[in-house]
Amino acid sequence: MQTAFTRLVGCTQPLQQAPMGGVSGPELAGAVARAGALGMLCEFDLEPAEERMTNAVAGAGGGAVGMGFFGHAIQDDLGTFETAAARLRVVEVFWTTPDPALVARARSAGEALVAWQVGSLDDALAAQDAGCDFVITQGVEAGGHVRGTQPRDELLHEVRERVSIPVVAAGGIAAPESVAAALSAGAAAVRIGTAFIATHESRGHPAYIEALLAAQSGDDTVLTTAFAVGWPDAPHRVLKSALAAAEAFTGDVVAEGGPPAARRPVLRFSSATPSRHVEGRIDAMAQYAGMGVGSVTRVLPAADLVAKLVSHLA
Repeated sequence: MQTAFTRLVGCTQPLQQAPMGGVSGPELAGAVARAGALGMLCEFDLEPAEERMTNAVAGAGGGAVGMGFFGHAIQDDLGTFETAAARLRVVEVFWTTPDPALVARARSAGEALVAWQVGSLDDALAAQDAGCDFVITQGVEAGGHVRGTQPRDELLHEVRERVSIPVVAAGGIAAPESVAAALSAGAAAVRIGTAFIATHESRGHPAYIEALLAAQSGDDTVLTTAFAVGWPDAPHRVLKSALAAAEAFTGDVVAEGGPPAARRPVLRFSSATPSRHVEGRIDAMAQYAGMGVGSVTRVLPAADLVAKLVSHLA
């Protein structure tokens, strides 16, 4: 299915994999891109960013790869941002008001498209005014850190009425029926995170993936600010079971993570994602999950998941 998004990005599928720290390494981003969707890296992970870019592009088979950045931290990582703009198809920013100067910086560094994930109509308009190529509208149903305060479909409708750049719908989408519904409602593509954690190429910890598979519905998630160590005052959606386990835990350190030569403690209520490199009480870490988690029922190769998600599109 061709849309404004696929034509702009050069994909064959109107789908973007969310950039998830600790989860979406080059294996996942490359596999998603090779399957015809937009595969995304996160600026932060174990390996140096340039190494991850190289490996993701090598595994993409000519498909589109991007990298997501956190707006509140980007001033300390501008070199990586510029490198990504020079080497990748997309650079994306999240969690701050769209900044024309940052968009201009990407333009001067390379040919990457620039996107911004937003949670309101005002920020979507600001993204368009800043010169972004497309915008991701995040509904409150999303897993991970949540900028949106409105239901996904309501926000999509408001933004589609007011902007001319392609709009990617995000928040709680994990089933082919939801993908088709979002496209029918005017989205140029959909963005999916939680479902991609349960793939063979994901770096999510096996215990984290099992917890996702065990969740029955969005009622098994909660929007909270509890996992605030490292990212204070930032609403995020996690599994209810993870919040309960963290509240019941009595120590200060729940796990240990990081590369073999530089292991570090993971504090109780840390915002860190339980990746496969972490050891400890995975059940008491921030197990991020969107409200579509009930549709995540088995672990698949990323390419098979892409095919499944777009299977209801004409």
